[in-house]
Amino acid sequence: MRSAPADGALHVASGAGWRRGRRIRREAAMSEQTEVENGEAAAEVPRPRAEVLPPPPATTSSIVQNGDEEEMVEAWWLLHQGAAARASVWQILGELPRTVRQVGGFAWRANRTATVALVLLQTASAVLSAFGLVATVGVAQHIFADGPTPDRVRAAAPQLLLVVVLLSLRAALEYGVTVAQGKLTPLIRAALERDFYRLTSHVKLEAVDSPTWQDECYRARNQGLHYARQIVGHVVTLAAAALVLVGTASVLAVLHPLLLLLLPLSVLPVGAAAVKSAKARFHSFRRFNEMSRRTDVFSWLMLDRDTAAELRSHTAQRALLDEHARLTEQITAEDIRLNLAEARMSLIGRSAGGIGTGITYVVLGLMLIHGWLPLAAGAGAVLALQSARSSMTRVVDVAHLLYETSLWVGDLLEHQQRCRSLLPRRTGVAAPDTITTITLEDVHYTYPGKDTPALAGISLTLHAGQTVAFVGANGSGKSTCSKLLAGLYDPTDGEIRWDDVPTTHYDTESLQAQVASVLQDPTRYPFSALSNITVSRGTLTRAEPQRVLDAVVASGADQVIAGLPGTWSATLSKRFRGGQELSAGMWAKVAVGRGEYKDAPVLLLDEPTASMDPRAEHAVYQTVLRGKRRPDRITVLISHRLASVIDCDHIYVFDNGKIIESGTHQELLTLKGEYAAMFALQAAGYQATKIADT
Repeated sequence: MRSAPADGALHVASGAGWRRGRRIRREAAMSEQTEVENGEAAAEVPRPRAEVLPPPPATTSSIVQNGDEEEMVEAWWLLHQGAAARASVWQILGELPRTVRQVGGFAWRANRTATVALVLLQTASAVLSAFGLVATVGVAQHIFADGPTPDRVRAAAPQLLLVVVLLSLRAALEYGVTVAQGKLTPLIRAALERDFYRLTSHVKLEAVDSPTWQDECYRARNQGLHYARQIVGHVVTLAAAALVLVGTASVLAVLHPLLLLLLPLSVLPVGAAAVKSAKARFHSFRRFNEMSRRTDVFSWLMLDRDTAAELRSHTAQRALLDEHARLTEQITAEDIRLNLAEARMSLIGRSAGGIGTGITYVVLGLMLIHGWLPLAAGAGAVLALQSARSSMTRVVDVAHLLYETSLWVGDLLEHQQRCRSLLPRRTGVAAPDTITTITLEDVHYTYPGKDTPALAGISLTLHAGQTVAFVGANGSGKSTCSKLLAGLYDPTDGEIRWDDVPTTHYDTESLQAQVASVLQDPTRYPFSALSNITVSRGTLTRAEPQRVLDAVVASGADQVIAGLPGTWSATLSKRFRGGQELSAGMWAKVAVGRGEYKDAPVLLLDEPTASMDPRAEHAVYQTVLRGKRRPDRITVLISHRLASVIDCDHIYVFDNGKIIESGTHQELLTLKGEYAAMFALQAAGYQATKIADT
C-alpha cells in the first residue's frame, strides 16, 4: 500500500475521479456552467441512437398477451404443484416405498414408542376390519340361508353381537391410531423446523446473497415444512386403505377363489376413473392458480402500504380495479369451464366403473345360479366388493396427494443437506477477545457468479486505538472490505491476520462475535427497545443496565427511548398492539447504541448516520470519533460525507476494488489526488450555498 500512487495509476484514478466528481456536483446542486467549464462534460453525454422509437399504440393490455394470457414466470411455490397430474401411475407407485421409508425414519427419530404403537394399531385395525367383514358375512349366512325366519334371526344374534364387538374394538384402535398420529405429527414438524432454522440461520453470507438459495429456502420453509406436517397423515391413510383392500381380498378368497378374479374387474375401472379425476383436479388447480396469481398483482398494488400514497396521488384506483375486474371475469369463466370438465370426467368414470361392476354382478349371478357360491355368501361378496371399490378409490386419491407431498418434503431435505455444506468454518479455536493489529495482505474477493472482482489486491494494517475511514464511490469496494474484516466473507485470495494469526485458524462465528457492525439500513427488530440493544450480545432477555445506558447515551438513542410509552419495554413495531414506530433517524441511533453495547474490539460503522439529522450526526461522531478513545478498539468508518472523516487517524481511498490513496486528511489534501478532488467538490457545494445566501 502506498500514500501516493504511481503516475499511471494517478492518471487513471483522476479520470475515474472526474466522472464521479461530475455526479457529486449534480448532487450538490452546482451550476450547469461550472460543469461546462471543466471541458469534458459534453463528451460524456450519450449520442442519439440511430433507431427512432415509434409512437406507442393508443390502447394496450396491462399484462402481455399472446393469444390467451401469457403465463407468468413460474414461482418457487408452484414448482411441484400439479406434479401428480404429470406423473404416470407407475411413477407414483414406484415412489411410494421410498416415501414410506422416509416418513418412517422421521417418525422413528421423533418418538419410537408412538411409531411402534401407530404401526401395530393400524395393522390391528385393518385385521379387525377383515374379521368384521367375515362376521358380517356370517350374519348374512345365518339369516338368508333358508329364508329370514325368526329362528334364523335369533340364531344369528351371537354372530351379530360379534360384529358389534369387532366394530367397537376397531373404533378403539382407530382412536389409538389418531392419538399416536397426533403425537408424531407435531414432533416431526418441530424436529424438521428446528433443523431448518438452525441450518439456514448459520449458512455463510455468500449463500444468503444468492437468489437461487433464497428461492430454495423459502420454498422449503413455506411448502416443505407445511407438507411435512401432512405427510404422516397421508401415509397413515394410504396404509389403512391398502390394508383394508388386502383384507377384503382375503375375505373374497375365503368365500371363493374365483371371486379374486372378479375383484380387478370391479375395482380397476374405479381406480382408473379415480386416477383421471385426480389428475384433472391437479391440472385444474394449476390453471386456476395461474389466473389467481395475476389478480394478486393488482391486489398487492391496491393494498400495499408502500404503494398507497402514490396510488391515491395519481387517483389510479379505477385503472387497477378495471383490470382486476377483467381478470376476475376470466377466472370465473375458467372456473366454470373446469367444473363442467370435472363433471364430465366424473360421469365417464362412474359409467366405466358401473360397467365393470355390472359385469362383476353378472358373473356373480352366474356363480350363484350354477351353485358355485351359496346365496348367503353372495351377499357377503357384494359387501366385500363394495368395500374394495371404496378402498381402491381412497388409495388412488391419497397416493396422488402423497406423491406430490413427498416432492415438497424432498425439497426440504435437499435444502437442509445443502445448508450443511454451506455452514461457516468450524475449527474449534475461538477468536481472541483483544486485538492489537489486523493485517490484510494482497486480499482479493469476487462475489459468486461475478467476473469482476470486488477487491483486487487490498493491503493495509489496522491498529488498536486507531480510527480509520474507508471512502470512495459506490461499488469501489469499501463495504466489501468491511465485510471481510467482519468475517462475513472469506477472501478469494490473499490473507487476513489478527495479530499475525490467519483468520482461517479461528472458528468463523467466534470471529464475527468480536466485531460490532453498524449498517446504513439496520435491522428493525420487532422487539422491545431494550431487546433491540441487547440483541448484539446474543440475548433478548438479559441486560447489563449500566453498559446499556452508556451505549444509548453515546449514540443519542437515550432521548428516543425516553420519549416512548413504557421507555425500555416499548415494542418497536406496529405489528403488535401498542407498538411504536420509529423514524429512520431514530432507528439509526438505536443501531449505533446496539453496536456500542456489543463492546467488541472491532467496530465497523458503514454510513451509520446517513438518515440522521445534522445535530444527531454531529453528536454521534463527537462520541465515536472525537470522544474518549478505547485503546483496545479498532474503529472503521465508511462514509460518503468526507467532513465526518477529517479527524480519523488514517483514511483509505478505494476505487475499482483497490486502494489508490491513503494517509491523514491533511496528507491527502496535500497530495491533490482523488480524495482532495472529492473533498473540494463537497466543500464547494456548501460554499456556493453560503455565497448565494449572502
